[in-house]
Amino acid sequence: MRSTDPGPHDPAGRLAATGSARARPGTGTCPATCPDTRSAHRGPAGGPLSVAELSLPPRSARRRTTRPPGAPQFRPGLELAVTTESEPAPGSGTGRAEPAVPRKQAVAQEQGPPGDPGRPAEAGPSQDRAEALRAAVRAVESGEQPAAAFFSRPEPPPRPQPVSGPSAPGPVPEGLPALLSAGGAPESLAGAVAAALGEQAEALLRSDPWQLLAVAGVRPEQADAFARALLGPECGPGDARRAQALTVWLLERAARAGHTAVEPGAVSRDLAQHAVPDPDAAVREAIESGAVLVLQDPLPGAAEAGGPGGPETADGQEEPAGPSVRLLLGLDRYAVAEESLADGLARLRSTFSPPSEENAAAWEAAAEAAPSPSAAELIRTVAGSPVVVHTGGEAARAEPAALATAAGRLGLRTCAAAHTEDGRHRLVAALSSGEGEEPCPAVTVSGLLAGREGPGRDEEGALALDLLIVLDAPQLSAEDAAALVESLPDEARLVLSGDPHVLGSAGAGQVLADVRASGAARRVVSRTPDPGPVGELVSGIAVGELNRVEAPEKEVVTVPVRDPGEAVHRTVQLVTESIPRAFGAAAGDIPVITPGHGGAAGTRALNAALKERLNPGPGRFGGFDTGDRISYSPAPGHLRPGTVTGADSTGLQLDCGGLQINVAPERVAGTVRHGWALTAHQAVGHRWPAVVVVLPGDAGPALDRSWVYTAFSRAERHLSVVQGVGPELARAVTGAASTARTTRLPALLPPP
Repeated sequence: MRSTDPGPHDPAGRLAATGSARARPGTGTCPATCPDTRSAHRGPAGGPLSVAELSLPPRSARRRTTRPPGAPQFRPGLELAVTTESEPAPGSGTGRAEPAVPRKQAVAQEQGPPGDPGRPAEAGPSQDRAEALRAAVRAVESGEQPAAAFFSRPEPPPRPQPVSGPSAPGPVPEGLPALLSAGGAPESLAGAVAAALGEQAEALLRSDPWQLLAVAGVRPEQADAFARALLGPECGPGDARRAQALTVWLLERAARAGHTAVEPGAVSRDLAQHAVPDPDAAVREAIESGAVLVLQDPLPGAAEAGGPGGPETADGQEEPAGPSVRLLLGLDRYAVAEESLADGLARLRSTFSPPSEENAAAWEAAAEAAPSPSAAELIRTVAGSPVVVHTGGEAARAEPAALATAAGRLGLRTCAAAHTEDGRHRLVAALSSGEGEEPCPAVTVSGLLAGREGPGRDEEGALALDLLIVLDAPQLSAEDAAALVESLPDEARLVLSGDPHVLGSAGAGQVLADVRASGAARRVVSRTPDPGPVGELVSGIAVGELNRVEAPEKEVVTVPVRDPGEAVHRTVQLVTESIPRAFGAAAGDIPVITPGHGGAAGTRALNAALKERLNPGPGRFGGFDTGDRISYSPAPGHLRPGTVTGADSTGLQLDCGGLQINVAPERVAGTVRHGWALTAHQAVGHRWPAVVVVLPGDAGPALDRSWVYTAFSRAERHLSVVQGVGPELARAVTGAASTARTTRLPALLPPP
């Protein structure tokens, strides 16, 4: 099942696959067993929410996936708090049953339209229907009628079609700028508001001013001020509209931090911090309105507990059983993405056929010819597995490249996709092909999803592929991963490859980690170490050790500083003088990586200092000058380094690695920054010959092992560390990696 309306939160429309039918209040698609939620969701005396109060029978869902033998028919589902007056349908007490079909409609579907000469006549009593069925069987057996005249197989749902990217923003409602101005918001926000709320933006804001929170970058205090200006005395912190908008905003904020779902208690606590008088009631109201979903997944080991009660005590009494499910709150788009991804992976597993004896011998010959033992192991594993997780550092990228080359020589339609354009270039360099051989296509994930790069699609929208290799898989969000997997044909193979120690995706989800932990895929761990002193340093950081490495040619240099001002001064000196002189690198090609944008040694301060030395100018084009180094980010998690080449009335003109881009004036502020200095999140997926990492004294709380590993591993030959945090660096490395994300994918994936 696929939605044709991407909605404001999916501008590219990439996630067309829904995998489930989502109920909405008043639509009649709620499971027939759903109780009246207006009573079921209120705890005693307005007490805290509990599993018993929020959990509902599983919602209806349609599945296109062919499940592997022995797998359960239904998975834990999205729980929708909506009111229904339907009676329970027979057999619908558990699982994700289809919505009940009215009896007369079901009979009509069995019999076909009236007057169809090839179908039995309408019958009412059960014996008449049985006689009609017997007559149909006799007609087929005698050859009088084909089976298709009586029974037809439904057409398969279409696969997601490639999209060209975000659609152009629609027209701004005529009265919207004036309404924003009346509420104290800038009129220039009208375009973003119209894009987020659609054609009815003006009417929506008049009836519910807190809908302004749907616009990216708007904070609750700004929405409150806007509401007070429009509503006057009737505006208060306990307004139900405010509470619902804040609940959705909190879940969207969690998604930006990588979480696809959040525990109800955490949402209630955050609502209390925003002065909502009754946070639990606010959560219940958001659920009942359909703005928020209740997600219920079995806890690990709950299925093996065997029975409703717990273990017996010494006196023979049964101890109360602990909760068997985990209760979470989430937004529809992320819940659907994870379900669709789980279904797609199950489909690949269930439709996969092991190679024949002859093909297995060809795979083995390819493995024996592999350039390394780890590459050979990967080839052998992929030969007999539909879904494979491959992990390793930068040097390990040669292994999926060797797999792609071997698969192409075996006649498989193969494609390899990287996260960034820089990653694609490095992949192309790693791919090898003999004389007369067609090289394996190397694309970016975004280009493949948009249809700009890679193979074509068949009439159902499936990619013409037998093997898809996704590098930089930690950067895959749940939505992008779902769109990729849904685009693969049955019997295809999928390899998710990447470095598990780098920072995660900019979107919600942690696909590589979840698939790896679930056991739903075969795993291959590379044994190829990253070379040189930099490689030795980051290999130690990966396991929580900050080692001193031998660097005879100054491959790793630490520059201690006492304050942010000195950090900026020494950074400029390193970029403009020391590193170019020692390593021959151009100053404009040496990135600086720092923890944040703000502060005395953040990207803004560093970029200002570097611009003054490397390309001084008045900032004629919205703060930019021709020749400025920039980072262009058209969407979160997608960065293109480049250079300003000019500007005119149509926008700012950029050269991003040979790609000429014109950024409209109204989009410059939100998508273009000076790019001499970056954050580690921006630098993920890119590598440079020499890198400077700046750690100012106040950066300690922002550091963890994943951040340090990501920043340091961006360097290929030389790494300079401007060190102002002292022992906090060692603490970050020896401590835990980045905070775990809350996701549902492991619970949704079928067991191995």
